[in-house]
Amino acid sequence: MKEKVKAVIEKVRPMLQSDGGDVELVEVEEGGIVKVRLQGACKGCPMSQMTLKNGIERLLKKEIPEVKSVESVE
Repeated sequence: MKEKVKAVIEKVRPMLQSDGGDVELVEVEEGGIVKVRLQGACKGCPMSQMTLKNGIERLLKKEIPEVKSVESVE
């Protein structure tokens, strides 16, 4: 499942990079919990939670039904 998650994150990455940010996959836990680290401009952005939930999490859940949630870690 980790490889599938990486592939989906690669689809999101150009959008984040165009705004000066990025995302790093930290781990995929049992039970479908995906942990990512927002970087660059995304790290301190007040909209980062919206990007995380409405962007990254929504796309991952759509393409990989086993994904239950996406969490940001430091």
